[in-house]
Amino acid sequence: MNRFKVYVTRRIPQEGIDLLKRVADVEVNPDDRPLSRAELLDKVQGVDGVIGLLTDKIDGEFFDAAAGIKGYANYAVGFDNIDVPEATKRGIPVSNTPGVLTDATAECAWSLIFSVARRIVETDKVMRSGKWTGWGPLQFIGGDIKGKTLGIVGAGRIGTEVALMSRGFNMKVIYTSSSDRRNGVLESELHAKLVSFDTLLKDSDFISIHTPLTPKTRHMFDASAFSHMKRTSYIINTARGPIIKETDLVVALESGEIAGAGIDVYENEPLMAPGLAELDNAVILPHIGSATISSRTDMATLAARNLIAMLKSEKPETCLNAELF
Repeated sequence: MNRFKVYVTRRIPQEGIDLLKRVADVEVNPDDRPLSRAELLDKVQGVDGVIGLLTDKIDGEFFDAAAGIKGYANYAVGFDNIDVPEATKRGIPVSNTPGVLTDATAECAWSLIFSVARRIVETDKVMRSGKWTGWGPLQFIGGDIKGKTLGIVGAGRIGTEVALMSRGFNMKVIYTSSSDRRNGVLESELHAKLVSFDTLLKDSDFISIHTPLTPKTRHMFDASAFSHMKRTSYIINTARGPIIKETDLVVALESGEIAGAGIDVYENEPLMAPGLAELDNAVILPHIGSATISSRTDMATLAARNLIAMLKSEKPETCLNAELF
């Protein structure tokens, strides 16, 4: 019996590769970097399946190069890199990895909340520089967390978990929904309220972004949005970089229009908007939201199981175009 042929565009935890090797000959990009477009299109020729990352653009050109592909598995919960309608039109199933990174990403959001509010990174720099001269009553005063209002933009799996983690701090929770669908868990557990985007901007002390990137959410946080936030408020983004217009964020932080930002994703990764790296009131992480051992391993095994199912013409666990089955 002929074995399938699979290409993996970036090294992932070995557990996922080992699963794939049970049914397929597997080639993995040996370099710890994203493939160029030309490299990607060359490598996927003649393969039966591909596991790729958000940095890989999966569109008609990709499917033309990978003629005969039986499925594509995204090693990510987001899928704005995939032209899902094009894949569906061609009868090619595609999948993502939701759920398995919920806790890790929610914990990352909370690490940013604490870090930016209590000025952890800024004060760590001071200590390492040797410039601290001793305690003072007006030094490094940050923002309170307990009892404040937490605004959740996008109350899906991760947004819900971030909100539930606020219980120990007696926070008031408000949230938005693109479909105006109520979140029964948050409303029953936390007495959270579904509000308009404008109300969330005006009333939140902390805004945590968890909505997908869509044409509607691209740049939803721009100069106008920042102007409606409290000057004492903080914005946290562990979702997708382009949801924030990064140049406008820099201006808002520089001017004190908002108090601070905790950012794990960027509009033009791996680049940042000019000036962001120099701001003490911004905590900036290199897209580590899902970077725990269990989360990254579970992502790898879920992506592998999804692709194996597609190779066998079976519906994957987390299919983005389930109508094909």
